[in-house]
Amino acid sequence: MEVSMSFSNDMDDEYEKLCRRMNPPRVVIDNEACKNATVIRVDSANKLGILLEVVQILTDLNLIVTKAYISSDGGWFMDVFNVTDQDGNKVTDEGVLDYIRKSLGPESCFASSMRSVGVIQSMDHTTLELSGTDRPGLLSEVSAVLAILKCNVVGAQVWTHNTRAASVMHITNEETGLAITDPERLASIRESVCNVLKGSIKSRGSRTVVSHTVTHPERRLHQMMFADRDYDRIKDESVLDDKQRPDVNVVNWYDKDYSVVTIRSKDRPKLLFDTVCTLTDMQYVVYHANIDAEGPEAYQEYYIRHIDGSPVKSDAERQRVIQCLEAAIERRVSEGLKLELCTTDRVGLLSDVTRIFRENSLTVTRAEVTTKAGKAVNTFYVREASGNPVDSKTIESIRQEIGQTILKVKGTPEDFNPGSQESPTRFLFGGLFKSRSFVNFKLIRITQNLGYS
Repeated sequence: MEVSMSFSNDMDDEYEKLCRRMNPPRVVIDNEACKNATVIRVDSANKLGILLEVVQILTDLNLIVTKAYISSDGGWFMDVFNVTDQDGNKVTDEGVLDYIRKSLGPESCFASSMRSVGVIQSMDHTTLELSGTDRPGLLSEVSAVLAILKCNVVGAQVWTHNTRAASVMHITNEETGLAITDPERLASIRESVCNVLKGSIKSRGSRTVVSHTVTHPERRLHQMMFADRDYDRIKDESVLDDKQRPDVNVVNWYDKDYSVVTIRSKDRPKLLFDTVCTLTDMQYVVYHANIDAEGPEAYQEYYIRHIDGSPVKSDAERQRVIQCLEAAIERRVSEGLKLELCTTDRVGLLSDVTRIFRENSLTVTRAEVTTKAGKAVNTFYVREASGNPVDSKTIESIRQEIGQTILKVKGTPEDFNPGSQESPTRFLFGGLFKSRSFVNFKLIRITQNLGYS
């Protein structure tokens, strides 16, 4: 049976490669067709996950999709994207345009058929994945433990939503600046993490896993929070009020056997990626779609079927699709005051900064940590753990301690006011109290990174 299945998979791979060679992808980039956007047309033989692959490439280039028309019925995939740069201008950088052509054009069809979306080989860091109950002090404690273990955090993304938290961290060996590959060293990290995980939770097991693959970080965060069921609403507690919550609806078009998903929400960067990623990971195929995000509100319309060819079959499935898409949109909502830190990277930097936040009663609702050419560029969204407005005096005190030229406040003065009152249970990594362990974390996963595209 195993030999038969292996033979079938090999035949499918060879057939896919043959189809792509006979019908190579075609990419046309047009800066004349639209007055205020660059038009990108992608034609290709259809395959499962191709829409997410295209959207991911555009998203990773920090391009803003203002309009999109998607059609993939039958064996052919035809998409049109109107995109701009982050300043709202047409894309004219030849390096960016050439990258799009190479990533989506004929050259891409000769890549290994085993390549999955967002995975390339690289051994420059080790990836640490964490997910669990959101509470005070987590980011501070995680980074402190890593500093003690002589691990440098060179990249990280942290999301919180609906009392849950997830993080993907990239760490390196302090001495070599490379990935941690020594089995004894990894075992030591696993043991230290497991000792913290034991805590007082006996009914929810913890585990540490070493793997040799890792998905695109943002897709992985969606998967982790989805697996943690962050889409389940807590009674009498709302992450966003009704005005802020996206309007998601699902109806069946019986004549065509499609389920039609419509989404209206406030527009923001990476919105299209978040919805397409969620539909893909929920095993739905997008056959047609229409995206309009030229104004402050974005409208998305998807014609979908389950991977088995059926539309949404029950009201329970319909409600689950709605809840999961709402959660996918809300996870990246930037709540709190935006702080940007830029300085020379060093081991323990993240630990020191988040400790200062914690000591000043601030909680981090979202974070992004990057390191380029020895420079740390970190973004934090912080709020008072009590739900009160962030005190400008507190921020100035923190800036004086860290360095006013190093830590800067971004946004408008209105950011000092809270967006909505929240339950004191909604904390993230960094909060009001000093916690003794990661007792609420149910999963920590250590992987040898194979990078991402």
